Amino acid sequence: MTSIDNYNFSFSGEVTIPQAPPEFKSGFIGIIGRPNVGKSTLMNHIVGQKIAITSPVAQTTRNRLRGILTTPEAQLIFVDTPGIHKPHHQLGEVLVKNAKIAIESVDVLLFVVDGTVACGSGDRYVAELLCRSETSVILGINKIDEQPTVTEFIDDSYAQLASTHHWQTVKFSAKTGDGLPQLQELLIKDLERGPMYYPPDLVTDQPERFIMGELIREQILLLTREEVPHSVAIAIDKVEETPSITRVLATINVERDSQKGILIGKGGAMLKAIGSEAREQIQKLIAGKVYLELFVKVQPKWRQSRMTLAELGYRVEE
Repeated sequence: MTSIDNYNFSFSGEVTIPQAPPEFKSGFIGIIGRPNVGKSTLMNHIVGQKIAITSPVAQTTRNRLRGILTTPEAQLIFVDTPGIHKPHHQLGEVLVKNAKIAIESVDVLLFVVDGTVACGSGDRYVAELLCRSETSVILGINKIDEQPTVTEFIDDSYAQLASTHHWQTVKFSAKTGDGLPQLQELLIKDLERGPMYYPPDLVTDQPERFIMGELIREQILLLTREEVPHSVAIAIDKVEETPSITRVLATINVERDSQKGILIGKGGAMLKAIGSEAREQIQKLIAGKVYLELFVKVQPKWRQSRMTLAELGYRVEE
């Protein structure tokens, strides 16, 4: 799990955005790809802080997240999207629609693929979607730190894909940072001159409550793995701040009684472990002491209900 030290969030009060210098560039960069290719890890590493949760479970990202990197020459606003996959329920359809909407609403598309395996049908499907857009595309080959000794077949498969569509390519590791300076250079080169959209010290435009919910969900993904994964949604019910402590009350929504039993665990052990780990992460987020209370609620078939999805914050974005 990625470190989340040194947060720098500010969501309240008036904010002054400085005027950009004459040659300054800015723009929105959509991070697109199949599930579990390392899109969230990449964005966290680029902006220098953890704003998107990561886990070994595919389709971890559900909402379109924005990560902001400001350098002396440019401001890059990264849009981390859910992995493009064949949806099996209403939630999946919302996620894929939001990813497709992002393709048409950014200035540059960064198509991230898994460099440990050759180009497959899923990558070709995403490539066909990107070809329908007039937006510039950069093919990013991730996980070079995990590549096998012989990579000729893998490299050739992506070289052929890039050549077919006349895309620039760059190899990197979102985990170690190798190749990311070259990626950043390519992205800035593709951007137009523009204003500074956000204050230079801001790393995300997401509110603290959203990040809190994601940090709780991350611990569920890490601690329960295949037993519960995608049937969970977090609602932050209340946040009370005092000079000495911040009290957070949250509800974990699941679809079945059996999932509720798994999350609570024998004698409440699992829920206690989830709460303990999540509390530590939230304390790093707000740089203060946290009291976290978790409840588990069964909402049958919530992923199939448009109304419940909307109540839990999953809507098709404009």
